[in-house]
Amino acid sequence: MRIQANRTTAALMGAAILGLLAPAAHGAPPAAQRLDAAQLVQVALEVNPQVRAARARWISAEHSIEQNFAPNDPTFTYANVDSPTNGFDHAAAHGLTVSDSFQFPGKALLQADNAKAAARSARLQYEATARDVRAAVETRYYQVLLDSALSAVNAENIGNLEQVLKVTQIAYAANQATQTDFISAEFDLAAARQQQRQLRVAQDNDRTMLNQLLNRPPGEPLALDERLSFKRLDIPLDALVSRADAQRQEILQAALATRSRETALKLARLEYAPDYTVSYTFNNYLIPSAGPTLNSLQDHGWAFGFNLPVFFWLKQKEDVRRAESDLAAARDDLGSIRSQTAAAVTTLYRGAQLAYDTAVLYRDTLGPLAQQDFKVALVAYSAGKINFVALSGALRRNYEARVNYLQAANQFVAGRIALEQAVGQPLGE
Repeated sequence: MRIQANRTTAALMGAAILGLLAPAAHGAPPAAQRLDAAQLVQVALEVNPQVRAARARWISAEHSIEQNFAPNDPTFTYANVDSPTNGFDHAAAHGLTVSDSFQFPGKALLQADNAKAAARSARLQYEATARDVRAAVETRYYQVLLDSALSAVNAENIGNLEQVLKVTQIAYAANQATQTDFISAEFDLAAARQQQRQLRVAQDNDRTMLNQLLNRPPGEPLALDERLSFKRLDIPLDALVSRADAQRQEILQAALATRSRETALKLARLEYAPDYTVSYTFNNYLIPSAGPTLNSLQDHGWAFGFNLPVFFWLKQKEDVRRAESDLAAARDDLGSIRSQTAAAVTTLYRGAQLAYDTAVLYRDTLGPLAQQDFKVALVAYSAGKINFVALSGALRRNYEARVNYLQAANQFVAGRIALEQAVGQPLGE
C-alpha cells in the first residue's frame, strides 16, 4: 500500500507539472508557468525510464519474499503393481504415495531474511537512480541557465566591441590610430559573433539533453525559469559527513550486503544440519492373499528420511570458509565506501564554498570594477590618452569578469548538486 500510495502521489504531482509543458509549443508562457529545477525533477522522477525501471525492479523484489516460506511441492505417486498381464490390468494392488521434502527448521527464515535484504537493496537502488536522475536534471537545467547567461554576456560584449570598432574607425580616419587597431577590433568582433553562434548551439544541445531526461522528443520546446539564485552552504561539514554516513544509498547497500553475508554464513553452517523427507503410503490389495491378512486388504505406512552430510570435508566445510571470506570482504567494502564518501563530501564542500566566495567576489567587486574600467578606457582612448592595447585589455577584463562570475556560480551550483549526490539526499536548507 505504501508503494502504491507513493506512486499515486508522484503521478498526480507529475501530471500537474506536465500540464505546464504544453504552453511552450505556443509561444513563451508567462513567468509563473516557467519550470524551475524542482518542478523539472518532479516530472523526471515520474516519467524517466531509468527511474520507472528501478521502481519496477524494487516492486518485483518485494514479491520474492513470502515464497521462501512455502515448502516444496509434494509428490503424488500412483502404483499399479503385481499385474500378471501387461501391467495395466489384473493388478494385485493399487498404491498411493504422497511425499514431501522439507528443509531443516530455520533455513527458510534465513532465506527469507536474504530476500528481504535483496528487496531493501532494490529499494535503495531505486532511490539511488532517482537521486542520480535528480542530479542530472538539475545539472542540465543550470547548464542551460549558464549558456543563456553566457550568451547574454557575449551579446553585451559584442555591443562593446562594436563601440570599440566605431571609435577605432574614427581614430583611424583622423590619423590618431593605426590600421592595426581597426583590424584588431574587426577581428575581435567577428570572433565574438562566432562564439555567440557556438553558445546558441550549446544551449540547444543542453535543452535536448534535458528533454531526454524528461522522456520528451529532442526538439520539443521547453519553457524554463531562467532566474539564477544561490546562497552559501550553512550546514557544518561534520554534519554533512554524518548525514552521508547515515543516508547515502551505497553505504546502506553495503551494510545490507554485510548483513546478507552474515546470513549466508549461518546458512552455510546449517548445511551440516540434515534436510528430511516425509512420505505417506496407502495400499489397496485386490487379491486377499497379497494383503497383510486375509481379512484386511488395505494398509497404511509412513516413511521418514534425511540426508547425511558424509562429504562435509569436501563440500560444507569449503562453503563455510567461502562464506567467511565473503563476509570479511563485505565488511571491508563497507569501510571503504564510508571512507570514500567522507573524503568526497569534504572535498566537494570545500570546492563549493570556494566557488561561492569566488562568485560573490566577481559579482560584487571585480565585475563592477572591470565595467567601470572599460567605460573609462573607452573615453580615454577616444581622447588619445591610452593606446589600443590598454583599451583591449580593459574590454577583455570586463568580459572575463562577467564570465568568471557565471562560471563560479555554476561551479557552486554543480558542487552543491554533487554534494547532494554524495550525501544521498537533498540538503534541504
